[in-house]
Amino acid sequence: MVSRGNRLDTSGSWQKDSAGGEEQGKFPITDAPDPDPSDYPRYSASEPLPTQGSTAHGYAYRSRKTSWKMFALLVALAVLVGLVIALILPRVSAQIATSTGANNPTGEAANVLQSLTVRNSGSSSGYDRDLFGFRQTDDDGNGCDIREDVLARDMTSVRYKRGSSCQVYTGVLVDPYTGKTIHFHRGVTTSALVQIDHVVALHNAWNSGASSWSTAKRYQFANDPYNLLAVDGNANQDKGDASADEWLPSNKRYRCSYVARQIAVKKKYSLTVTESEKTAMMTTLSSCPAQKLP
Repeated sequence: MVSRGNRLDTSGSWQKDSAGGEEQGKFPITDAPDPDPSDYPRYSASEPLPTQGSTAHGYAYRSRKTSWKMFALLVALAVLVGLVIALILPRVSAQIATSTGANNPTGEAANVLQSLTVRNSGSSSGYDRDLFGFRQTDDDGNGCDIREDVLARDMTSVRYKRGSSCQVYTGVLVDPYTGKTIHFHRGVTTSALVQIDHVVALHNAWNSGASSWSTAKRYQFANDPYNLLAVDGNANQDKGDASADEWLPSNKRYRCSYVARQIAVKKKYSLTVTESEKTAMMTTLSSCPAQKLP
């Protein structure tokens, strides 16, 4: 027990205080506080134990490791932002172009389309395909019906049936509606692979003004090569009597030409368009603003 009046000096010796007392001996002490365990560097099981002077190296290693993780995170974020922009920007650009008129077509096809009369949907009352007499005339007087004439016009490597100057026996068609190549061979099960399409369907023509035509004019329209194309049979069946706001060729490269031909046929025969039809045609022409008529 420390006697009153004595004190310890910083060397660990008992000294008399101002009140007196005896010196009792020496033992080592220190006034320094105990170290905080949290101040020691921490190491994982995979890290070698530090040697003298290695603490700074360990910190530098962890700093570089953290920097690489941050760099990888920033790269991933940049890629994600790029993908979002790639998906959204085309739609936004198209909307801006439409609203500002940047893609408004001004070519021949678009100008003629603007001149066509716009009608309401109208009625199909009284329509009958037979009223148009398809393949019942020989307007060019060559003795062949219009199907044979169009097959011969639209195909390559054409060969005619033996003993006939009209019937196409074989040929190769690069189908405008699908873009695929069809090797045509006449036969009970193969002839339908290539069919003749009315670009402006007969039913659409009926609703667009043909219902009031004479029989002669309807026959002329149905057998006019200008409105006929040899095409893939399945594509023709898929189209049916649809208008441009209901169907377009799957071959996107041909859509402008297809719409331009519809416009040209409607102009030639003074046929009308619906507002929906006109909008669909103009939208297609926005990708080819200088499109001409065939």
